[in-house]
Amino acid sequence: MVTHEREITAPVDLCLPGGRLNPEAVGWTRRPLHRANLRGWGRTKRWEYWGVVTPDHVIGLVASSLDYAGVHGLYVLDRATGEETSKDVVVPLARGTVMPERSGEGAASARANGLAIDIDQHPGGSTLRAVAPGVEVELDIPLPGGHESLGVVVPWGPGRFQYTVKDVGRPVRGRLRLGHAEHEVSERDSFAVLDHGRGRWPYSIVWNWAAGSAPGRAVQLGGKWTDGTGMTENALFVDGRLHKIGEELAWHYDRGDWLKPWRITGTRVEAVFTPFHEKIARTELGLVGSETHQCFGRFSGRAQADDGAWIDLDGLTGWAEEARQRW
Repeated sequence: MVTHEREITAPVDLCLPGGRLNPEAVGWTRRPLHRANLRGWGRTKRWEYWGVVTPDHVIGLVASSLDYAGVHGLYVLDRATGEETSKDVVVPLARGTVMPERSGEGAASARANGLAIDIDQHPGGSTLRAVAPGVEVELDIPLPGGHESLGVVVPWGPGRFQYTVKDVGRPVRGRLRLGHAEHEVSERDSFAVLDHGRGRWPYSIVWNWAAGSAPGRAVQLGGKWTDGTGMTENALFVDGRLHKIGEELAWHYDRGDWLKPWRITGTRVEAVFTPFHEKIARTELGLVGSETHQCFGRFSGRAQADDGAWIDLDGLTGWAEEARQRW
């Protein structure tokens, strides 16, 4: 059941000295080992996205540099009422945006138009602070001993490639303030997911992403953007241990009704995702733009571990999305 993809076990630079993809960087890891020594301007994309699910709320925050713009946001969903609170900003030339070269090390930050995001990464975990009008988030995300995350380098070609770290099912604690109300985030019943991205992208791309967590189990699934590259971003996590799934999966969903169940299938994955809320994000800046339908919901079905055992996905909570980018 072990994937055909190459596992990288030692630190490696993402790029050669001239800025092209380092062939030795192509593969996957169980912990962050790549240094994103990116060069060049215009096609380089860097971001840190954290998604947090609690029994009462879903929180999302992103700081990003797309070279010509910084696109940053803070989002909170009240799961009981469906009310959304959000603050999104676009900053020309990504001024004031800080992005470190390595996942899990250094600080990332973004500030503009009433939104401030600070992400501090250290060996014991990460701390997040985000402030916008009417909302404030302070979170501590510890890194348990032995916890594994999925790192993948996706090669479209020597000059177009992406390094991603998907860290699913992290414990999280802290507080969320909405207006005058303060809400506790407890690691007893909450989890966090990291999407760390560094790469040089083609102008137009479509991707699917799904992530779900429950105590002792988590799943990370992707599609479309990796098709034909020889790499995937699919994995099952059992008690913090990563089981890499190397095949391209089939995604079935209704673009006319995003709240209908999604099905994600392959030889080792038989997942059904049932949404309870749809978040729509659109950005249009002339020649560039994006449209994302991110649905929050619950998983059912099963996925297969490396030893052949089938692991139940029932009870995992998270999201599935389709994103279309012109950037």
